[in-house]
Amino acid sequence: MKDSIININLQTTTSPIVQEVRGKDWIEFGTEDWRNLFPQFMIDLYYSSSITAAIINATAEYISAEDLIIEDEDDRDMEARVKLQNFMDRANSNESLHEVLKKVAFDFKLQGAFALNVVWSKDRTQIAEIYHLGVEKLRCERPDEMGKTNGYFICADWSNTRQNKPYYVPAFNVNDRTSPNQILYAGVYSPNMNSYYTPDYVSCNNWSLIDSKVSEFHLNNISNGFSGSFMLNFSNGIPTQEERLQIEQSLTEKFTGTNSGKFILTFSDDKTRTPEINAITPSDLDKQYLALQELLTANICSGHRITSKTLMGLDSANGFSNNADELNSAANFYLNTVVKGFQDIIVKQLRKIFKVNQMDMPVQFVQLKPITTRFTNQDLMAVMTQDEIREELGLEPLDTDVEVREDFSKVGVVDGKPVFSTIEEAEAHAKTLGCEGYHEHSIDGKIGYMACKDHKEVTVLDTFLSTMEDIPKDWELINEEVVDGEHRDFDYETELNATVDETLNLDVSTGRANPNARSSQDGLNKKKTAFYKVRYVYANDNFLENKSKTHREFCTKMMEAKKIYRKEDIDRMSKLKGGANPGFGIDGANNYDIFLYKGGPQCFHFWLRQIYKAPKTDDNYVYYPDNVQDEKNIGYTKAKSEGFTAKRNDKLVAIPPRRMKNHGYYN
Repeated sequence: MKDSIININLQTTTSPIVQEVRGKDWIEFGTEDWRNLFPQFMIDLYYSSSITAAIINATAEYISAEDLIIEDEDDRDMEARVKLQNFMDRANSNESLHEVLKKVAFDFKLQGAFALNVVWSKDRTQIAEIYHLGVEKLRCERPDEMGKTNGYFICADWSNTRQNKPYYVPAFNVNDRTSPNQILYAGVYSPNMNSYYTPDYVSCNNWSLIDSKVSEFHLNNISNGFSGSFMLNFSNGIPTQEERLQIEQSLTEKFTGTNSGKFILTFSDDKTRTPEINAITPSDLDKQYLALQELLTANICSGHRITSKTLMGLDSANGFSNNADELNSAANFYLNTVVKGFQDIIVKQLRKIFKVNQMDMPVQFVQLKPITTRFTNQDLMAVMTQDEIREELGLEPLDTDVEVREDFSKVGVVDGKPVFSTIEEAEAHAKTLGCEGYHEHSIDGKIGYMACKDHKEVTVLDTFLSTMEDIPKDWELINEEVVDGEHRDFDYETELNATVDETLNLDVSTGRANPNARSSQDGLNKKKTAFYKVRYVYANDNFLENKSKTHREFCTKMMEAKKIYRKEDIDRMSKLKGGANPGFGIDGANNYDIFLYKGGPQCFHFWLRQIYKAPKTDDNYVYYPDNVQDEKNIGYTKAKSEGFTAKRNDKLVAIPPRRMKNHGYYN
């Protein structure tokens, strides 16, 4: 009787060939075992390779970022900006635009492409909604004679098109709005591909497969109780072919699994006829697996263009890197060379939609900040002088002779004014105050130097503050709120009193005016019914932490003065000769807009609007009836102020420079 050996095929697995194949009405995507299922292969790879999944998840988060915002929002057309903001808040009935973009970003990284279902309004003049469409459900129609794809076929499961019939949807086309639904399909250019796009990491798919197979190997070894690569011999005769196949199947089901427990099965009449097989057992198998793990991780990271594994949440050799600068550089490199490219393509496609709805304006992603350092650039700017920053940038100091910031080596403070250790510093500070020279002052037995020739020398600001109103005691404060969205040219007080006048329709005889009712510069409305006056107060943001516990001299004087200001007073203060707060304008200028920028960069203060009402008496003051509705009038006037101009950059009035972009610095 002849000896027989059953051959078990030890198959080789590689990733499918990326290829477009002309099918029926659509272009098939993928060949071999994954015929027309290449997108599904990428999904399966994502689910089976932990390293690939970690990288895709992290990169998708970087691409979608924290949010999508309108660039230079305040300089945009009001109507278009509001329209776009509404669209961003509600891209469809269930999701905001950013929620849609999170799905888009994931598909874009995983598949190298993304798709949007664009829904037109009934009159076809506007795009009403957009929805995310999974790329794995889409196949391209065969292109026309010009090579253009005019539509797509959608199917829930391309592995079973008999039960899931594909249906046709035209491509996004603003010139043909016949169909209520259209598909916008986009991605990164892929060589040798005409209709589809491939992931940027497709070259490392085999390494991702190795990661998947290694995990399956270890799982099956643990599940089955012993390793593969062994031999079984039956020496009690040779069974029939059918019996041998049945024995093989039983052994395979009981002791082996995917990619594990491969064996050789032999049959012979007795032990003397048993074939001799020498096992090839690799040495240091544990070390080989460790080396393989490092190798496949390095190659997968290379395929994804990653320079630091820690950025993706992958373990590094020494745990988290303690070299913050190196990690920060790796993050910036990845964001600029990889992530930004994805974001630019998404924004480009979105603006096609925005343009249709007549709300096209630049938008940008608010990028996630990698936790790499304890301090942000804004934190560093807050503690570095302008010359220190310029030195870091390799630039010369703006002025080596005169220092215009409050960065002197102060040795103390007297009457709210700084004392310096050198005459030069005191004289330099004097120039910022609009005076000259210095005078000596003793602190703790030591001589220090203060700005100006006389300790009591009056500055431009002191003179100005002496002419301002004190907080009134006889008028009733009925409303106080942070100034937000009010343009400098809007006369809040005049509009408020006019509102009452129009509401009550008073005649001239109903009102009597007294000079004390309003400041002499306020004036009266036409019918002399001055019910309200509006003033602005310089206030401190108590929610900001001032670690130094000090304020600029300008801010100290403004707070101590306890004055109230009209808007025109603040405008006049901004234009005082020599400057109310000299040295804190652009490039050290003496004058700047104090209504917007208060005490200058890093300032902790803002403007508070206060509305006062005339005392309810007939003696010496204006008369008004009982039916004056304060809240209604104020609310109506506030609404008018917010609609006063399309250019609402004046929200800066309500923000302390410390909270502004770059902490209020011009650059």
